[in-house]
Amino acid sequence: MIRTSLVTVTHDPHGRNVRLLQEFKDLLEDVYSELFITVSEESSINLMDVLKNSKFKTKKIPKLGAAHARREAVKFGLSGTGQYFHYCDFDRLLTWVQNHSIELRKIVSLLPQFDYLILGRTERAFNTHPFEWIETEKITNKIFSIELGKEVDITAGSCAFSREAGNYIKDYSKEKMTDAEWAMIVHRIANLEVKYLPVEGLEYQEDINSINGRVTDSEAWLSRLKLSFIISETACKVGKYE
Repeated sequence: MIRTSLVTVTHDPHGRNVRLLQEFKDLLEDVYSELFITVSEESSINLMDVLKNSKFKTKKIPKLGAAHARREAVKFGLSGTGQYFHYCDFDRLLTWVQNHSIELRKIVSLLPQFDYLILGRTERAFNTHPFEWIETEKITNKIFSIELGKEVDITAGSCAFSREAGNYIKDYSKEKMTDAEWAMIVHRIANLEVKYLPVEGLEYQEDINSINGRVTDSEAWLSRLKLSFIISETACKVGKYE
């Protein structure tokens, strides 16, 4: 049976992921054939200790933003033997395995069928998020869906890809955000099929998935609006002029 490797990233200076990692690492090690994680240099020592005592292959990297961390994770994953990969932001993965582990196991078993699979959220899962996330991501998803030619949720922080698609991502990814970029690299440059699947497990849980640090309401809205613009612009331009 073909199995799938996990590729993930984390920046966890306060170690808030430590308890869930300890609780579910055995399950994750059973679900995936290999596990690769890039960890920011500022992350908790306790987190690093738990990772050292697991089957995770860990690479410490400087904190240079989510896109850089994701690209490093893909390169790290491709150094292994896997032919299929599941990318998921680490906090998203922990929410998924805590609340919907049966679904996670089932979805991962299906991933070797796809060159590239966008993993999005069901309507219920989408609506668990903060209001400013929901409203701005609706716009991002609309623009991306127009560009791709099918209705998808592109901003859930998870996707799956074959080694062939992963090599295209490794060679071409360079934008400020990767959410729309990777799918468009595969769609427009690699000319491989991009599929979509909504799941329950990519829901929002405040104590796991909230951003680090306090911000005002207006700052929160502005931050999400900026992200929406960057991801949407990426959807419109990547692969059209390569």
